[in-house]
Amino acid sequence: MTITAAKLPLDNSFASLPPAFYTRLMPTPLPSPYLVGVSDAAAALAGLDPAQLGRADYVDLLTGNLVPEQSQPLAAVYSGHQFGVWAGQLGDGRAILVGNVNGADGPLELQWKGAGLTPYSRMGDGRAVLRSSIREFLCSEAMHALGIPTSRALSVTGSDQGVMRETPETAAVVVRMAPTFVRFGSFEHWFYQDKTEQLQQLADYVIDRFYPQLRAAANPYQALLEEVTRRTAHLIAHWQAVGFMHGVMNTDNMSILGQTLDYGPFGFMEAFDAQHICNHTDQQGRYSYAMQPQIGHWNCYALGQALLPLIGEVEAAQAALDVYQPAFAEKISALLRAKLGLATEQESDQALFDAMFTLMQANSVDFTQFFRTLGQLKVAEPGADAPLRDLFLDRPAFDAWAAQYRARLLAEGSEDAARRSAMDKVNPKYVLRNYLAQLAIEKAQNKDFTEVARLLTVLQRPYDEQPEHEHYAALPPDWASHLEVSCSS
Repeated sequence: MTITAAKLPLDNSFASLPPAFYTRLMPTPLPSPYLVGVSDAAAALAGLDPAQLGRADYVDLLTGNLVPEQSQPLAAVYSGHQFGVWAGQLGDGRAILVGNVNGADGPLELQWKGAGLTPYSRMGDGRAVLRSSIREFLCSEAMHALGIPTSRALSVTGSDQGVMRETPETAAVVVRMAPTFVRFGSFEHWFYQDKTEQLQQLADYVIDRFYPQLRAAANPYQALLEEVTRRTAHLIAHWQAVGFMHGVMNTDNMSILGQTLDYGPFGFMEAFDAQHICNHTDQQGRYSYAMQPQIGHWNCYALGQALLPLIGEVEAAQAALDVYQPAFAEKISALLRAKLGLATEQESDQALFDAMFTLMQANSVDFTQFFRTLGQLKVAEPGADAPLRDLFLDRPAFDAWAAQYRARLLAEGSEDAARRSAMDKVNPKYVLRNYLAQLAIEKAQNKDFTEVARLLTVLQRPYDEQPEHEHYAALPPDWASHLEVSCSS
């Protein structure tokens, strides 16, 4: 049976909270919307037929021009720390919650991003631009394919309506999906207003809907903080292991489920530099690659402070937060061992990792290419190292590290073919490099959406060789070094 967009079955669990948590409102239509891209995998997860999403009524739905009859659209209020400074009330300034669909893995919230002004837009216009919308769409789906917890992106629609950023651009809407968009800043909002009743209502909502197993804990709110802290530590370990930089790790961009949320000026590491800053707005480097683990911990402390009135004792909150560092260390070590094809855990692991990153930094080695090529190393054939060795300017330094690595592999009886197969499953060949996104954006700005679709197809299989798409794994061209991304979108 064909379901029209107007009849899309929805509910809205967030709307069950008291009115203080949100503002009900309708999206602002965009003129003559058109479909830019759709993720068939995300559509299937949401129980939608991808073939229907190109119909005019669904394009209107995906843009916010048509609101399903059962929808209760709303914009949520929250607050947060931005670049370490308390920013006060924020909220969904250009995002509107459509409602929940019953997805394959449970209920999913659908959210229009770029659907117009809300009471929380502050000085903004409530719109998103095509450029940033394509980036979020592609990266959300790419991160999922990499096995990293993330919100998903169902679609991008565009319109010729102009919006002004640094230069004139055109408007777009991303439909993104997650079990919930509640964030650390949602709790901070009520803590800083000294409204414990609303704080508890929100915490109970999150526990009962997303963490029901915690209800039996002696202190469910402490258990909530501990579980979110652990998930956040694991998430950032995944980021570090794949070279992903979020760019804006404000507390209002941190998911209460430990998922990657709010793709803005993100980037994937290319020439390795631990101090790399992917966000041009971040002049102080607060959210550099090297700082991400520390900032993740800081953000968990901000959440812990917000939950303290419910937890009751500082010591109990501190005990929950103390799981962060060991959880991160254990996860990143396990991920790096897998990336190096190591089957056992040894005390010397950290020294091997540190020497590797020092070598990569000194030689500005491409992050993704290094780990992918490392799988080709043959334990008994140092003379066959040329493809890997040629990534380094200082070949003798690489040879010295490779000797340590080989010794470790020999000690555990590593077999070349099996190790390469395992490494290729965790070291992607394809990531969303900035220049690839830029090429897709430039074509889309000329109404050619084929590169968006093609790039999405490649990124949904990041660990496969895909010889027909080999050029997507190439080093960035010289012009790509001038690309900058910032908080403007």
